[in-house]
Amino acid sequence: MISSGWRSDRGSTLPIYIWLTTIILFVALAFFAFAKAASARGGAQSAADAAALAASQEARDELLLDLEAAIAAGDDNWLDWLDLPAGGLPTDGATAAAAELAAQNRSTLQGDAQLTEVAGDPGFRVVVETNYSVGESVIPGTETLRATAQAVAVIQPRCDFDLDADPTKLVTLVCDGEPVDIDPEKFDPDDLPDASVMFSVRLAE
Repeated sequence: MISSGWRSDRGSTLPIYIWLTTIILFVALAFFAFAKAASARGGAQSAADAAALAASQEARDELLLDLEAAIAAGDDNWLDWLDLPAGGLPTDGATAAAAELAAQNRSTLQGDAQLTEVAGDPGFRVVVETNYSVGESVIPGTETLRATAQAVAVIQPRCDFDLDADPTKLVTLVCDGEPVDIDPEKFDPDDLPDASVMFSVRLAE
């Protein structure tokens, strides 16, 4: 009778064991799905960061060209460009640059790169969506679920100068600790350093 009871207990615990195993397996697969979703969100954020930086870097390069043109044209207000234009950053190539970097990160830019301002620094806000989904999982709908993210990158001037400087004469800029002499009367575009020396670009959010 003892042997028969042992077999009876064993038979009754088998369904519980199967049930617990099923629950543990489902939880493990659910955690795996969440991990895949987190990975997709991380990929989207990386793509958004790269796209925002690309937009602002493109605007920074255009800023340098505009500054060159202002000095060459004898514009007495060319020093204003060093504090960034009051009317907003150049936007001609920002969206295209952002879209290209998003694509390189397997994502698509949503809309245009939008001009924005953070703590007085102008820049661009972008939104991207991944071209890939989270993938199939035990959670319904993940096979079509794509991650989205946004990022902002801003531009900051890196050159200091004497506020009483005469813009029609030789002006010494100090860009990232390095002196740069600009003489509008003998201006050569090669006198200007690289755009990255004159303006920094950083993620703001």
